[in-house]
Amino acid sequence: MLLNVSSLKNKPGGTIPFQVDLDLHELAFGGCCPVTEPVRAVGEVRNTADVFILSGTVSTTLHGVCDRCACEVAKPVEYPLHAILAEAFTGVDGEEDPWMFLLVDGCADLDDIVTTTFVLSMDSKFLCSDDCKGLCCRCGKNLNDGPCDCQPDVDPRLAVLKQLLKK
Repeated sequence: MLLNVSSLKNKPGGTIPFQVDLDLHELAFGGCCPVTEPVRAVGEVRNTADVFILSGTVSTTLHGVCDRCACEVAKPVEYPLHAILAEAFTGVDGEEDPWMFLLVDGCADLDDIVTTTFVLSMDSKFLCSDDCKGLCCRCGKNLNDGPCDCQPDVDPRLAVLKQLLKK
């Protein structure tokens, strides 16, 4: 979706609100496609001294498998959306700023901005919760459900002492 911001050019402090829903179900991340619901972006573009600042939020519900405990997870997420819209790139030392987007004929490509923000904001690991305990490395029990019955490994140097405790 293109958002025409040319009407803001001569209006310092002026704003244009926007809302867009994107279908990113084919977006592969970590070997799966966690986006099954539309990604909604809501915000506004503000003219601040002839610099167009886009701000808002990007939200959806991610569906997938927890990387630690392998449980199915539906996790609502919301990421901040901030970008600078410019008619020409003016990066320092020729470097491109990932949060600067080019205006074409006075229009910003919201699909590109929202997709970039969404991908760069996603966590590298998909977890059911931040304090997920994962699976036992011996028996495979989900440690979020409670401790397993596995006995800890005994240091071979102390194995003789363990035999004394049995007597």
